[in-house]
Amino acid sequence: MECLADADFSGSWERGDSDNPENVLSRTGYLITYAGCPVVWCSKLQTEITLSTMEAEYIALSQALRQVIPMIQLMEELESIVPFYNPTPQIRCKLFEDNTSCIVVAESARLTPRTKHIAIKYHHFREFVKSGAVKIYPIGTREQQADIFTKPLDEAQFKYLRSLFLRW
Repeated sequence: MECLADADFSGSWERGDSDNPENVLSRTGYLITYAGCPVVWCSKLQTEITLSTMEAEYIALSQALRQVIPMIQLMEELESIVPFYNPTPQIRCKLFEDNTSCIVVAESARLTPRTKHIAIKYHHFREFVKSGAVKIYPIGTREQQADIFTKPLDEAQFKYLRSLFLRW
């Protein structure tokens, strides 16, 4: 299983419509694939205002893992019921993130003064990262397939990302 998560920090903000509170919300996008086939994808506004790109990316990561973790648990349950050959992988899910600060916060064992306000709601997945069930890998912004769900792209980049996960 692979998951690609991304966020567009306050991407809708425009000076002409600065009174609209939805303009400062960031957009989450993620793509979850199994055996190279897309199974879950999402594009939605985040529910609260974020203060930095790292925070918006971390919230997107957390939202994506709310979908991934139950899928991991289902796979573990099926392994104990269905008698078929399926060697247990060391890593259950590869998660790709294009923001280095977000990866550092997700893999960190402690809270910092700059991240403690997001502790309760969004650190739920740290045990899965710590146990190795979820492994977070950096990915370049150009290769981040979830980017297609967060903001308008030029035609060439859109077609390139579409070809990566749809194969057409």
